[in-house]
Order: sequence, then structure tokens, then C-alpha cells
Amino acid sequence: MLELLGEFHRGKLAMLRRHVAAAQLVSDYNFNNTYQYIIAREDMHVRWVADAILDLGGTLDETGAAALAPKGKGRDAQRSVIAEDSEGSQRFLDTWRPRVDTLPNARHRTMLNVILGETLEHKRFFDLALAGREDLLGRRADGAGTGGGVMGDRWVGDLTK
Repeated sequence: MLELLGEFHRGKLAMLRRHVAAAQLVSDYNFNNTYQYIIAREDMHVRWVADAILDLGGTLDETGAAALAPKGKGRDAQRSVIAEDSEGSQRFLDTWRPRVDTLPNARHRTMLNVILGETLEHKRFFDLALAGREDLLGRRADGAGTGGGVMGDRWVGDLTK
């Protein structure tokens, strides 16, 4: 159980770190807000799994860095990062769904299934962003705008610690 939880934790932590790096590149206001929502949820996912590992007497492996290699510049780079995040979410789901479904521990199986369900939701957000949808987290009042993007120095500190 510890080995499986540790592997899951490392995978989810890698996703979180990548999404933090992606949010620094994705300047479109609606897409960046969606990344921030995803980051907040993934931070909680990582904490849940870390707590389960520690409760079982295990230790956490938090090594690794974010891997981000955008293709192109501007909107092309943003689109390539979002596409890679959609694909990464699908790979995570494909890897973990069958393994989680066979876990005998109901508490851990349920926790990991909640995380997988939210990962599927995050993939849907990425896919909608790629389709050009801007109302990912809701709709603004008529006439309300965003000013065109987010501030360049939005991130202060390291959210992955």
C-alpha cells in the first residue's frame, strides 16, 4: 500500500509542479484562473495522499522538478502547454484507474478515486480551453472584461512546499 501511495503521490506532485510552471506561462486571464483553480485542488490532493503515507508510517519523496517545454511563442506556446497538460492528465488517468479500482482498502480507494475524478475534470478544462472556450469557471456579467491578461509577476514564493 505504501509503495502504491508513494508512486501516486510522486505523480500527482509532478503534475502540481508542472501546472504551477504552466500558470506562469499561460497569460490568458480565463485560462490562468483555471490553472489556479486546478493548482489549489491538486495541492489538496497531494496533501491527502501525503497524510495517508505518513499515517501508514511511510516517508515522502518530494524530489523532482517541473518539466515544461512550450512549443512556439505567445498563444502558440500557451496552446502547446495546455495540450500537453490535457495529454498528461489522460496518461495519469489511464495509468491509475485500473490500479485504484483493485485496491482492497476502501478508504484509500475512495480517496484516490476522488482525486482521479477531479483529474478528469481538470482534463476537461484543458480540452475546453483548447477548443477556445473562455467560460471554464463561469461567465462574467455582460460587458465585464479582463484587461487582456494577467500580471507578469503574479507568483510569489513556491506553492509546492
